[in-house]
Amino acid sequence: MLNWLKQFLKSIAFWELLKGMRVTGRHFFVKKITIQYPEEETPKSPRFKGLHALRKYPNGEERCIACKLCEAVCPAVCITIDSDESSDGTRRTTRYDIDLFKCIYCGFCEEACPVDAIVLTSQDKYCFENQGENIMTKEKLLAIGDQFEQEIAKDREADRSYR
Repeated sequence: MLNWLKQFLKSIAFWELLKGMRVTGRHFFVKKITIQYPEEETPKSPRFKGLHALRKYPNGEERCIACKLCEAVCPAVCITIDSDESSDGTRRTTRYDIDLFKCIYCGFCEEACPVDAIVLTSQDKYCFENQGENIMTKEKLLAIGDQFEQEIAKDREADRSYR
């Protein structure tokens, strides 16, 4: 009987509403932390994984040896690689595609790569306006690698010193 009376009084007094208002009141006067995005940069973790890039050696030769380890280890199955033997007898990629809509940015591809060819840069500002732009082809990936090579090399050096 006592439990029933207690429940009845709580329902009349809107107990849950009062509890919710208490939580709201507690946070209402606390200083808000808002980042004005275009004007202010959002802090990024040093372990952030952004846009993909294919790297080249300093002599201009592409690093990828078409071992297909990145394709095999990718849990989202977003990497497609076709390879062929080049004129000097080495195996090179003829097609290296990454579907960024499928990618979960886990970084397994860069960890599996034995020659440090595929990397995830710290670039977080990229968008797609047209259909099909989400497929990063070999040419696009190499262009991104050329564009951000200094930043990638600096990040790689920081990773080595961190370990």
